[in-house]
Amino acid sequence: MEKDLVCIVCPIGCRLKITGSIEKMVVSGGKCTKAIGYAHDELTNPTRMICTTARIKGGIHKVIPVKTDKPIRDEFKFDVVEEVNKLNLVSPVKMGDIVIANVCGTDVNIVAERDM
Repeated sequence: MEKDLVCIVCPIGCRLKITGSIEKMVVSGGKCTKAIGYAHDELTNPTRMICTTARIKGGIHKVIPVKTDKPIRDEFKFDVVEEVNKLNLVSPVKMGDIVIANVCGTDVNIVAERDM
């Protein structure tokens, strides 16, 4: 296996070159040891934080920013956004309120990112 990645653990954005197998992965190009963990996770179980907006009535804006409360497996990202798109929240909503619990059966919650 040979793969190129950009590490996103810190702002440096090291360009990584991964060679070998998953079991005997060789990661080069990283300026710190976090790159090794990132490369392994990205190739075996990629996860993402999902940040988007949901419709809200009675607020000062028509949408409110929401996000997952922890990283979600990459394979669920489109399903999660689809569920958020179905929301029709009603003000007031407080920052940190869970607006969808256990979204898509993933044990991840969608939370509001501001008061409105």
